[in-house]
Amino acid sequence: MKNKFISIGKILNFHGVQGEAKLGYSKNREDFLSELKKVYVQIDNEYIPLEVIRIRFTPKCGIIKFKGIDSLNDILAYKNKLLFVEESTAREHLDNDEYLIDELVGLEVFDGDKKVGSVVGVSNNGASDLLSVKTGGEEVHLVPFVKAIVLSVDIKNRKIQINNIEGLLS
Repeated sequence: MKNKFISIGKILNFHGVQGEAKLGYSKNREDFLSELKKVYVQIDNEYIPLEVIRIRFTPKCGIIKFKGIDSLNDILAYKNKLLFVEESTAREHLDNDEYLIDELVGLEVFDGDKKVGSVVGVSNNGASDLLSVKTGGEEVHLVPFVKAIVLSVDIKNRKIQINNIEGLLS
């Protein structure tokens, strides 16, 4: 089976002249990123492995260093490229109440026994993840992915149970 890759961040730019790069990534993922020894960059539909030597964090981004990339010119080739890990690596670092975005998209959303829509996307507003739920019409509503609203997620049966509080899907 072909490996599936999950994006974990983006090389924003170089940092200094020693081949380090500024890394953009999702909030609160520092522990996960710190444990990575290998990441991949996609070039011409091929995933090229990069060995991580070190990563540190500033208030705005990560600073990452790869083996064999030791100059400004070396790292510039990777500017604006997404970094990936194998899906299995990403899954190992998920908490019990965390899911990969591609697992949630397509799930049907229920309020009690009533189907109220389906998940068409996931985003983040800085405070929490948001499910984009398409209801009966063409409308898409943002549903905060918090315990008070998202009561349960059943990947196997492709269902999400929500507490449809007043004004949420209207």
